[in-house]
Amino acid sequence: MKILLWLSLFIVFYAFFGYGILLFVIIKIKRILRGKPVIPTVTHDNQLPTCTLVVAAYNEESFMPEKIQNTLALHYPAGKLNFVFITDGSSDRTPDIIAAYPQITLLHRPERRGKIAAVHRAMNAVNSDVVVFTDANTYLNTDALINICRHYQDANVGAVAGEKRVMVDETADATAGEGFYWKYESKLKTWDSELYTVVGAAGELFSIKTQLYKPVSETAILDDFMISLLVAKDGYRVIYEPNAYAQETSSANVQEELKRKIRIAAGGLQSIIWLKSLLNFFRTPLLSFQYISHRVLRWTVVPFLMLFALALNIAIVIDGGNWLYQLLLAGQVAFYTMALAGWLLEQRKVKVKLLFIPYYFCMMNYAVIRGIFRYFAGTQSAAWEKAQRKQVIVNS
Repeated sequence: MKILLWLSLFIVFYAFFGYGILLFVIIKIKRILRGKPVIPTVTHDNQLPTCTLVVAAYNEESFMPEKIQNTLALHYPAGKLNFVFITDGSSDRTPDIIAAYPQITLLHRPERRGKIAAVHRAMNAVNSDVVVFTDANTYLNTDALINICRHYQDANVGAVAGEKRVMVDETADATAGEGFYWKYESKLKTWDSELYTVVGAAGELFSIKTQLYKPVSETAILDDFMISLLVAKDGYRVIYEPNAYAQETSSANVQEELKRKIRIAAGGLQSIIWLKSLLNFFRTPLLSFQYISHRVLRWTVVPFLMLFALALNIAIVIDGGNWLYQLLLAGQVAFYTMALAGWLLEQRKVKVKLLFIPYYFCMMNYAVIRGIFRYFAGTQSAAWEKAQRKQVIVNS
Protein backbone atom coordinates (compact mmCIF):
# COMPACT_ATOMS: atom_id res chain seq x y z
CA MET A 1 0.00 0.00 0.00
CA LYS A 2 2.81 2.39 0.87
CA ILE A 3 4.45 2.03 -2.54
CA LEU A 4 1.11 2.68 -4.27
CA LEU A 5 0.53 5.72 -2.08
CA TRP A 6 3.88 7.32 -2.89
CA LEU A 7 3.55 6.45 -6.56
CA SER A 8 0.09 8.05 -6.68
CA LEU A 9 1.26 11.19 -4.92
CA PHE A 10 4.30 11.41 -7.19
CA ILE A 11 2.19 11.27 -10.36
CA VAL A 12 -0.21 13.92 -9.02
CA PHE A 13 2.68 16.17 -7.99
CA TYR A 14 4.52 15.60 -11.28
CA ALA A 15 1.48 16.40 -13.43
CA PHE A 16 0.87 19.78 -11.80
CA PHE A 17 4.23 20.88 -10.42
CA GLY A 18 7.01 18.37 -11.06
CA TYR A 19 6.83 18.74 -14.82
CA GLY A 20 7.11 22.51 -14.44
CA ILE A 21 10.17 22.12 -12.20
CA LEU A 22 11.76 19.67 -14.65
CA LEU A 23 11.06 22.02 -17.56
CA PHE A 24 12.63 24.92 -15.66
CA VAL A 25 15.81 22.92 -15.08
CA ILE A 26 16.00 21.70 -18.69
CA ILE A 27 15.49 25.21 -20.06
CA LYS A 28 18.19 26.60 -17.77
CA ILE A 29 20.65 23.98 -19.01
CA LYS A 30 19.63 24.57 -22.62
CA ARG A 31 20.22 28.31 -22.26
CA ILE A 32 23.67 27.73 -20.77
CA LEU A 33 24.61 25.51 -23.72
CA ARG A 34 22.91 27.39 -26.56
CA GLY A 35 21.91 30.77 -25.18
CA LYS A 36 18.46 32.30 -25.02
CA PRO A 37 16.20 31.90 -28.06
CA VAL A 38 16.21 34.84 -30.45
CA ILE A 39 12.79 36.47 -30.87
CA PRO A 40 12.12 37.27 -34.54
CA THR A 41 11.93 40.95 -35.42
CA VAL A 42 10.09 42.71 -38.22
CA THR A 43 11.83 45.59 -39.97
CA HIS A 44 9.79 45.57 -43.18
CA ASP A 45 6.16 44.79 -44.03
CA ASN A 46 7.31 42.15 -46.54
CA GLN A 47 8.52 40.01 -43.65
CA LEU A 48 4.93 39.49 -42.51
CA PRO A 49 2.60 37.03 -44.28
CA THR A 50 -0.90 37.85 -45.43
CA CYS A 51 -3.33 37.12 -42.61
CA THR A 52 -7.02 36.48 -42.03
CA LEU A 53 -8.59 36.89 -38.61
CA VAL A 54 -11.48 34.44 -38.12
CA VAL A 55 -14.03 34.98 -35.34
CA ALA A 56 -16.74 32.39 -34.72
CA ALA A 57 -19.57 33.94 -32.72
CA TYR A 58 -22.77 32.47 -31.35
CA ASN A 59 -25.27 34.86 -29.71
CA GLU A 60 -22.60 37.35 -28.63
CA GLU A 61 -24.51 40.62 -29.12
CA SER A 62 -23.47 41.89 -25.68
CA PHE A 63 -19.76 41.56 -26.57
CA MET A 64 -19.88 42.25 -30.32
CA PRO A 65 -19.66 46.08 -30.46
CA GLU A 66 -16.52 46.13 -28.30
CA LYS A 67 -15.11 43.09 -30.11
CA ILE A 68 -15.46 44.80 -33.49
CA GLN A 69 -13.87 48.01 -32.23
CA ASN A 70 -11.00 46.01 -30.76
CA THR A 71 -10.57 44.03 -34.00
CA LEU A 72 -10.49 47.05 -36.30
CA ALA A 73 -7.87 48.72 -34.08
CA LEU A 74 -5.35 45.88 -34.52
CA HIS A 75 -2.02 46.84 -36.06
CA TYR A 76 -0.99 45.10 -39.29
CA PRO A 77 0.35 46.23 -42.68
CA ALA A 78 -2.29 47.73 -44.96
CA GLY A 79 -3.61 45.31 -47.55
CA LYS A 80 -2.34 42.24 -45.73
CA LEU A 81 -5.18 41.66 -43.26
CA ASN A 82 -8.75 40.40 -43.76
CA PHE A 83 -11.54 39.83 -41.24
CA VAL A 84 -14.06 36.98 -41.37
CA PHE A 85 -16.82 36.71 -38.77
CA ILE A 86 -19.11 33.67 -38.87
CA THR A 87 -22.30 33.62 -36.80
CA ASP A 88 -24.07 30.39 -37.77
CA GLY A 89 -27.02 29.57 -35.55
CA SER A 90 -27.11 32.93 -33.78
CA SER A 91 -30.65 34.00 -32.96
CA ASP A 92 -29.88 37.41 -31.44
CA ARG A 93 -28.59 40.62 -33.08
CA THR A 94 -25.00 39.41 -33.51
CA PRO A 95 -25.18 39.13 -37.35
CA ASP A 96 -26.92 42.51 -37.67
CA ILE A 97 -24.26 44.26 -35.60
CA ILE A 98 -21.45 42.80 -37.73
CA ALA A 99 -23.23 43.56 -41.01
CA ALA A 100 -22.92 47.28 -40.32
CA TYR A 101 -19.14 47.07 -40.89
CA PRO A 102 -18.16 46.65 -44.57
CA GLN A 103 -14.54 45.94 -43.58
CA ILE A 104 -15.67 42.59 -42.18
CA THR A 105 -16.79 39.59 -44.22
CA LEU A 106 -19.90 38.22 -42.51
CA LEU A 107 -20.91 34.59 -42.95
CA HIS A 108 -24.22 33.54 -41.47
CA ARG A 109 -26.60 30.62 -41.71
CA PRO A 110 -29.62 30.11 -39.46
CA GLU A 111 -28.86 26.47 -38.67
CA ARG A 112 -26.63 25.67 -35.72
CA ARG A 113 -24.14 22.86 -36.36
CA GLY A 114 -21.44 23.74 -33.84
CA LYS A 115 -18.35 25.90 -33.79
CA ILE A 116 -16.06 23.63 -35.77
CA ALA A 117 -18.59 23.27 -38.59
CA ALA A 118 -18.73 27.06 -38.72
CA VAL A 119 -14.93 27.29 -38.74
CA HIS A 120 -14.67 24.78 -41.59
CA ARG A 121 -17.09 26.90 -43.58
CA ALA A 122 -15.19 30.08 -42.76
CA MET A 123 -11.96 28.51 -44.01
CA ASN A 124 -13.46 28.40 -47.49
CA ALA A 125 -13.30 32.20 -47.45
CA VAL A 126 -9.62 32.28 -46.40
CA ASN A 127 -6.91 32.66 -49.04
CA SER A 128 -4.15 34.24 -46.95
CA ASP A 129 -0.85 32.68 -45.88
CA VAL A 130 -1.86 32.55 -42.24
CA VAL A 131 -5.17 32.30 -40.40
CA VAL A 132 -5.66 33.55 -36.84
CA PHE A 133 -8.56 32.30 -34.73
CA THR A 134 -9.95 34.17 -31.75
CA ASP A 135 -13.12 34.09 -29.67
CA ALA A 136 -15.88 36.65 -29.84
CA ASN A 137 -15.75 37.46 -26.13
CA THR A 138 -12.01 38.16 -25.97
CA TYR A 139 -10.05 41.34 -26.65
CA LEU A 140 -6.61 41.36 -28.28
CA ASN A 141 -3.71 43.71 -27.69
CA THR A 142 -3.13 45.96 -30.70
CA ASP A 143 0.17 44.32 -31.72
CA ALA A 144 -1.10 40.76 -31.26
CA LEU A 145 -1.18 39.85 -34.96
CA ILE A 146 2.28 41.28 -35.67
CA ASN A 147 3.74 39.46 -32.66
CA ILE A 148 2.15 36.20 -33.82
CA CYS A 149 2.92 36.38 -37.52
CA ARG A 150 6.58 37.39 -37.12
CA HIS A 151 7.29 33.79 -36.09
CA TYR A 152 6.35 32.46 -39.53
CA GLN A 153 9.68 33.68 -40.86
CA ASP A 154 10.89 30.32 -39.52
CA ALA A 155 9.83 27.57 -41.95
CA ASN A 156 9.71 25.05 -39.08
CA VAL A 157 6.91 26.97 -37.35
CA GLY A 158 3.48 25.71 -38.31
CA ALA A 159 1.35 27.37 -35.65
CA VAL A 160 1.57 30.09 -33.02
CA ALA A 161 -0.45 30.19 -29.81
CA GLY A 162 -1.19 33.46 -28.05
CA GLU A 163 -1.64 33.95 -24.33
CA LYS A 164 -4.96 33.79 -22.57
CA ARG A 165 -5.34 36.38 -19.81
CA VAL A 166 -8.24 36.23 -17.40
CA MET A 167 -9.25 39.57 -15.93
CA VAL A 168 -9.96 39.29 -12.23
CA ASP A 169 -11.27 42.31 -10.33
CA GLU A 170 -11.18 43.13 -6.66
CA THR A 171 -14.69 41.80 -6.14
CA ALA A 172 -13.86 38.42 -7.71
CA ASP A 173 -15.34 35.29 -6.22
CA ALA A 174 -13.69 31.87 -6.30
CA THR A 175 -13.42 32.11 -10.09
CA ALA A 176 -10.30 34.17 -9.35
CA GLY A 177 -8.58 30.79 -9.24
CA GLU A 178 -9.03 30.74 -13.01
CA GLY A 179 -6.68 33.71 -13.30
CA PHE A 180 -4.04 32.11 -11.09
CA TYR A 181 -4.29 28.88 -13.11
CA TRP A 182 -3.77 30.61 -16.45
CA LYS A 183 -0.75 32.53 -15.20
CA TYR A 184 0.87 29.24 -14.27
CA GLU A 185 -0.20 27.66 -17.57
CA SER A 186 1.33 30.57 -19.46
CA LYS A 187 4.70 29.94 -17.85
CA LEU A 188 4.52 26.22 -18.67
CA LYS A 189 3.65 27.00 -22.29
CA THR A 190 6.56 29.42 -22.53
CA TRP A 191 8.95 26.67 -21.42
CA ASP A 192 7.23 24.05 -23.60
CA SER A 193 7.68 26.30 -26.61
CA GLU A 194 11.35 26.93 -25.83
CA LEU A 195 12.04 23.22 -25.33
CA TYR A 196 10.29 22.16 -28.55
CA THR A 197 6.57 22.85 -29.00
CA VAL A 198 3.38 23.87 -27.27
CA VAL A 199 1.08 20.87 -26.84
CA GLY A 200 -2.28 22.27 -27.83
CA ALA A 201 -3.44 25.84 -28.29
CA ALA A 202 -6.42 27.53 -26.66
CA GLY A 203 -9.15 28.87 -28.91
CA GLU A 204 -8.99 32.35 -27.39
CA LEU A 205 -6.05 33.14 -29.71
CA PHE A 206 -4.04 30.87 -31.99
CA SER A 207 -2.94 30.75 -35.59
CA ILE A 208 -1.70 28.27 -38.18
CA LYS A 209 -0.30 28.33 -41.68
CA THR A 210 -3.38 28.08 -43.86
CA GLN A 211 -1.91 25.25 -45.95
CA LEU A 212 -1.50 23.12 -42.80
CA TYR A 213 -5.15 23.40 -41.76
CA LYS A 214 -6.76 19.98 -41.49
CA PRO A 215 -10.53 19.83 -40.95
CA VAL A 216 -11.29 17.81 -37.84
CA SER A 217 -14.54 15.96 -37.27
CA GLU A 218 -17.60 18.10 -36.58
CA THR A 219 -18.04 16.01 -33.44
CA ALA A 220 -14.72 17.32 -32.06
CA ILE A 221 -15.28 19.00 -28.71
CA LEU A 222 -11.91 20.80 -28.47
CA ASP A 223 -11.44 21.66 -32.12
CA ASP A 224 -8.76 24.30 -31.48
CA PHE A 225 -6.70 21.87 -29.41
CA MET A 226 -7.03 19.17 -32.07
CA ILE A 227 -6.13 21.48 -34.98
CA SER A 228 -2.95 22.73 -33.31
CA LEU A 229 -1.87 19.25 -32.22
CA LEU A 230 -2.29 17.94 -35.76
CA VAL A 231 0.20 20.61 -36.84
CA ALA A 232 2.68 19.37 -34.21
CA LYS A 233 2.01 15.78 -35.24
CA ASP A 234 3.08 16.66 -38.78
CA GLY A 235 6.49 17.72 -37.48
CA TYR A 236 6.02 21.48 -37.22
CA ARG A 237 6.60 23.51 -34.07
CA VAL A 238 3.79 25.30 -32.27
CA ILE A 239 5.30 28.46 -30.77
CA TYR A 240 3.99 30.30 -27.73
CA GLU A 241 3.87 34.09 -27.99
CA PRO A 242 2.95 35.73 -24.66
CA ASN A 243 3.14 39.21 -26.22
CA ALA A 244 0.08 38.37 -28.26
CA TYR A 245 -2.70 38.00 -25.75
CA ALA A 246 -6.45 37.64 -25.56
CA GLN A 247 -8.11 39.13 -22.53
CA GLU A 248 -11.40 37.85 -21.23
CA THR A 249 -13.35 38.19 -18.05
CA SER A 250 -13.66 35.29 -15.64
CA SER A 251 -16.70 33.07 -15.68
CA ALA A 252 -19.85 34.70 -14.32
CA ASN A 253 -19.82 32.30 -11.39
CA VAL A 254 -18.36 29.00 -10.28
CA GLN A 255 -21.24 27.03 -11.81
CA GLU A 256 -20.46 28.49 -15.24
CA GLU A 257 -16.76 27.76 -14.81
CA LEU A 258 -17.54 24.19 -13.79
CA LYS A 259 -19.69 23.72 -16.88
CA ARG A 260 -16.82 24.94 -19.05
CA LYS A 261 -14.26 22.73 -17.32
CA ILE A 262 -16.41 19.62 -17.69
CA ARG A 263 -16.70 20.26 -21.42
CA ILE A 264 -12.93 20.75 -21.69
CA ALA A 265 -12.30 17.52 -19.79
CA ALA A 266 -14.63 15.55 -22.05
CA GLY A 267 -12.93 17.08 -25.07
CA GLY A 268 -9.51 16.36 -23.63
CA LEU A 269 -10.28 12.66 -23.29
CA GLN A 270 -11.74 12.61 -26.81
CA SER A 271 -8.54 14.21 -28.14
CA ILE A 272 -6.35 11.69 -26.33
CA ILE A 273 -8.29 8.81 -27.85
CA TRP A 274 -8.36 10.29 -31.35
CA LEU A 275 -4.67 11.24 -31.26
CA LYS A 276 -3.44 8.09 -29.56
CA SER A 277 -0.47 7.91 -31.94
CA LEU A 278 1.03 10.84 -30.01
CA LEU A 279 1.43 8.53 -27.02
CA ASN A 280 4.08 6.56 -28.92
CA PHE A 281 7.46 7.67 -27.55
CA PHE A 282 9.30 5.78 -30.28
CA ARG A 283 7.62 7.77 -33.05
CA THR A 284 7.66 11.27 -31.53
CA PRO A 285 9.78 11.08 -28.35
CA LEU A 286 9.98 14.76 -27.38
CA LEU A 287 6.42 15.63 -28.42
CA SER A 288 5.06 12.55 -26.61
CA PHE A 289 7.00 13.44 -23.45
CA GLN A 290 5.57 16.97 -23.42
CA TYR A 291 2.06 15.85 -24.37
CA ILE A 292 1.78 13.14 -21.72
CA SER A 293 3.42 15.23 -18.99
CA HIS A 294 1.44 18.41 -19.61
CA ARG A 295 -1.93 17.11 -20.81
CA VAL A 296 -2.62 13.40 -20.71
CA LEU A 297 -1.94 12.78 -17.03
CA ARG A 298 -4.19 15.66 -15.95
CA TRP A 299 -7.05 14.57 -18.18
CA THR A 300 -7.00 10.89 -17.29
CA VAL A 301 -5.54 9.43 -14.09
CA VAL A 302 -4.68 12.34 -11.80
CA PRO A 303 -8.15 13.04 -10.29
CA PHE A 304 -8.64 9.35 -9.53
CA LEU A 305 -5.14 9.08 -8.05
CA MET A 306 -5.94 11.97 -5.71
CA LEU A 307 -8.88 10.03 -4.29
CA PHE A 308 -6.88 6.79 -4.30
CA ALA A 309 -4.02 8.42 -2.39
CA LEU A 310 -6.38 9.76 0.26
CA ALA A 311 -8.02 6.36 0.72
CA LEU A 312 -4.64 4.58 0.90
CA ASN A 313 -3.29 7.13 3.39
CA ILE A 314 -6.29 6.61 5.67
CA ALA A 315 -5.89 2.83 5.46
CA ILE A 316 -2.17 3.03 6.28
CA VAL A 317 -2.75 5.27 9.31
CA ILE A 318 -5.52 2.99 10.61
CA ASP A 319 -3.14 0.08 10.15
CA GLY A 320 -0.60 1.75 12.42
CA GLY A 321 1.34 3.97 10.05
CA ASN A 322 4.10 6.05 11.62
CA TRP A 323 4.27 9.82 12.11
CA LEU A 324 5.21 10.47 8.48
CA TYR A 325 1.97 8.97 7.19
CA GLN A 326 -0.01 10.69 9.94
CA LEU A 327 1.51 14.02 8.93
CA LEU A 328 0.83 13.27 5.27
CA LEU A 329 -2.80 12.48 6.02
CA ALA A 330 -3.13 15.66 8.10
CA GLY A 331 -1.83 17.66 5.13
CA GLN A 332 -4.31 16.06 2.72
CA VAL A 333 -7.21 16.57 5.11
CA ALA A 334 -6.20 20.21 5.67
CA PHE A 335 -6.04 20.84 1.92
CA TYR A 336 -9.45 19.32 1.22
CA THR A 337 -10.90 21.11 4.25
CA MET A 338 -9.70 24.42 2.80
CA ALA A 339 -11.30 23.51 -0.52
CA LEU A 340 -14.57 22.59 1.22
CA ALA A 341 -14.46 25.82 3.23
CA GLY A 342 -13.92 27.74 0.00
CA TRP A 343 -16.98 26.07 -1.52
CA LEU A 344 -19.15 26.77 1.54
CA LEU A 345 -18.07 30.40 1.73
CA GLU A 346 -18.63 30.84 -1.99
CA GLN A 347 -22.21 29.66 -1.52
CA ARG A 348 -22.64 32.46 1.01
CA LYS A 349 -20.89 35.03 -1.22
CA VAL A 350 -18.06 35.38 1.28
CA LYS A 351 -14.72 36.09 -0.42
CA VAL A 352 -11.58 34.60 1.15
CA LYS A 353 -8.84 34.60 -1.49
CA LEU A 354 -6.65 32.22 0.52
CA LEU A 355 -9.17 29.48 -0.22
CA PHE A 356 -9.54 30.21 -3.96
CA ILE A 357 -6.65 28.04 -5.12
CA PRO A 358 -7.48 24.78 -3.23
CA TYR A 359 -11.16 25.23 -4.12
CA TYR A 360 -10.42 25.85 -7.80
CA PHE A 361 -7.88 23.01 -7.92
CA CYS A 362 -10.38 20.51 -6.52
CA MET A 363 -13.14 21.84 -8.77
CA MET A 364 -10.89 21.33 -11.82
CA ASN A 365 -10.22 17.73 -10.93
CA TYR A 366 -13.86 17.08 -10.10
CA ALA A 367 -14.69 18.46 -13.55
CA VAL A 368 -12.28 15.98 -15.14
CA ILE A 369 -14.10 13.07 -13.51
CA ARG A 370 -17.45 14.47 -14.62
CA GLY A 371 -16.09 15.07 -18.12
CA ILE A 372 -14.76 11.52 -18.43
CA PHE A 373 -18.12 10.02 -17.46
CA ARG A 374 -19.95 12.45 -19.75
CA TYR A 375 -17.74 11.50 -22.69
CA PHE A 376 -18.25 7.76 -22.24
CA ALA A 377 -21.96 8.34 -21.73
CA GLY A 378 -22.03 10.10 -25.09
CA THR A 379 -23.83 13.14 -23.67
CA GLN A 380 -21.25 15.82 -24.48
CA SER A 381 -22.25 17.80 -27.57
CA ALA A 382 -19.71 19.46 -29.85
CA ALA A 383 -22.09 22.39 -30.40
CA TRP A 384 -21.38 25.74 -28.78
CA GLU A 385 -21.96 25.36 -25.06
CA LYS A 386 -21.58 28.95 -24.05
CA ALA A 387 -20.46 29.73 -20.52
CA GLN A 388 -21.63 33.10 -19.23
CA ARG A 389 -18.84 35.54 -18.39
CA LYS A 390 -18.60 38.81 -16.55
CA GLN A 391 -18.67 41.67 -19.00
CA VAL A 392 -15.98 44.30 -18.92
CA ILE A 393 -15.25 46.77 -21.70
CA VAL A 394 -11.56 46.63 -22.55
CA ASN A 395 -9.58 49.30 -24.33
CA SER A 396 -6.47 47.80 -25.89
